[in-house]
Amino acid sequence: MDLLEFLKDNQWIVHLLLSVIVILFSILFYTFFEKVIFMKFQESHKKIFSDKRFNTYIRMIKNISKYVFIMVVLFIVLKINGINISSLLAGIGIIGIIIGFAIQDALKDIIKGFDIVSDSYYQVGDVIHFDTITGKVLSIGLKTTKVEDIYTLNIVSISNRNIEQVEVVSHLINIDIPLPYELKLKESEEAIQEIISKIKKDKEIEKVEYRGVNSLADSSILYQIKVYCAPTIKVQKRRDALRCIVEGLEEKGISIPYTQIDIHNK
Repeated sequence: MDLLEFLKDNQWIVHLLLSVIVILFSILFYTFFEKVIFMKFQESHKKIFSDKRFNTYIRMIKNISKYVFIMVVLFIVLKINGINISSLLAGIGIIGIIIGFAIQDALKDIIKGFDIVSDSYYQVGDVIHFDTITGKVLSIGLKTTKVEDIYTLNIVSISNRNIEQVEVVSHLINIDIPLPYELKLKESEEAIQEIISKIKKDKEIEKVEYRGVNSLADSSILYQIKVYCAPTIKVQKRRDALRCIVEGLEEKGISIPYTQIDIHNK
């Protein structure tokens, strides 16, 4: 009885205990939902989740549901502690107008976040380029897009409002092969076809195309080939392709032209 009377006289303790219980139960429920139910659903629908567009929507929904869940739990805790939610919401509405001007950038990020997903500017798994960053999209949130830099493997957050400055990196690598003017066109193209065969042996290369003469440079004719591969490995595949070019030319006994300066003394 002493305990009941104590709690009756100190209602704030009861409210505090109920608030803690609600918060702990909510965290357990959300964790169970995300880690158990959602993961099992994902495993049983692997083909659906392998689609980049669908995967992007799911991640966006997860981000939104997290914020909604937090708001619901917050309102329940406020109600337990005797705070009038209706009056609070009315007050928030007035204050929200004032705060809105102070958080314009954040609102732009949220609006652009929905634009990114609905208009498919880019999706989870795409490689994008922004400013000095080129990386793979890990997740698209309400405010930011998380990217893994393909050069440094650093995780970088890009504000969604910068969508107009973001470029989606293609699978294409353009490579010019310099060959001497003295080499006949037929001989040059035969050497290039052998080089292409070498490059195609790499299983990570999707395809290679010969596009013809690209430029008549000062000391060489530039023949262009197009190499296609996953954007995340473009840097290394370019190096590998250049190695194949050097090896192919060496096997043919063709030297790579370079700029020379002739000096004549009178």
